[in-house]
This record gives sequence, structure tokens and C-alpha cells, in this order.
Amino acid sequence: MIFDLIQKRRSVFPPQYNDKKISKADLERILEAANWAPTHKKTEPWRFKVLRGKSKEALGEFLSKKYENTDARPQQIKIKKLRANADQSAAVIAICMQRDPKESLPEWEEVAAVSMAVQNMWLCCTELGIGCYWSSPGIIKYMDEFFNMAEGEKCLGFLYMGYYEGDMPTSTRNPISDKTVWME
Repeated sequence: MIFDLIQKRRSVFPPQYNDKKISKADLERILEAANWAPTHKKTEPWRFKVLRGKSKEALGEFLSKKYENTDARPQQIKIKKLRANADQSAAVIAICMQRDPKESLPEWEEVAAVSMAVQNMWLCCTELGIGCYWSSPGIIKYMDEFFNMAEGEKCLGFLYMGYYEGDMPTSTRNPISDKTVWME
């Protein structure tokens, strides 16, 4: 049931991933779910770049070096983490947004549509037993140096993905009644 799936969804981080590969068919299935996200004026602003193998390693190298060269006081632990996140993942999907060239709707609506596409992907990953984690490091603003980006396209982060062992811990939320005002 969809409610159970929504409650099971968790962030699963790259150090938790094992070495099992994610098939191209499963990645395509996950991306197809993203394609069915709501989209105002049917702009379909989501764009994805799937990295596996050497391209994934190149991404980790780029991120760690870019951080090291642009941060006034780079931390060694973060340099290593940026590289390790890519290395430990079976696949990394760059989450991008293509701004409507006519700007026929506010940018936040297109960001929201991309976010809903990612939620669809995340729920599919949960169903397939694939862990994932959306990371948006500050250096995503430099991704046009790594990817061939279209005009008006920008990177919103990375979906690190991999299989993992064991069960995810349960979580709780404060009651929705604390966050809802009923007006009749």
C-alpha cells in the first residue's frame, strides 16, 4: 500500500551501500516514475544525468577537487567524503532542472516539480530495496564545468544510490494535527 511505502522511505547513505550493481532496467524504471511527477503547464522541468562506472568516479574526483579549490578553508574529511560518496554508490543521478525558456511560471514551481519527480524515484527505490540519498553540496553551482548543460539548466543535487543490508530504522513524525488548521 502506498501509505506504508511512504512511511518506509528513508535516507540511506553511501557508507551503508554494498557492492551490488543496480541494473540499467531498474534505473530506467526509476527514471520513468520520475517522468510522471506533476508538472504545471506541462513544462516537465526535470532532467537527469545517470553516472555509473568511470563517470561516477570522475564525478567524485571533480567534486572533491572543486571543493578543495574553492573553499577558503577546505576540510580534509569533506574532500574525502565527496569522493567516497560517488565511489561507494552503485549509481549517482544528477538532479537537474531545465527552466522554462518562456518563464511562463515561477521558478519555484519548476523546482517543486523536480522535487516531486525525485520523491517518485525515492519511493520506487524504497520498493526495490535500493537505498538513496539526495545531496545538494554548495559546489553544485559549478556543475556546468563537469556536465554539458543546456541554457537555463541547473543542477539541484545528486541522488546517490545503492543496495544495502538489513532493515531501516523506523521513524516518527509529530502529529499532523499540530501542523494543520481546519477552516470551515
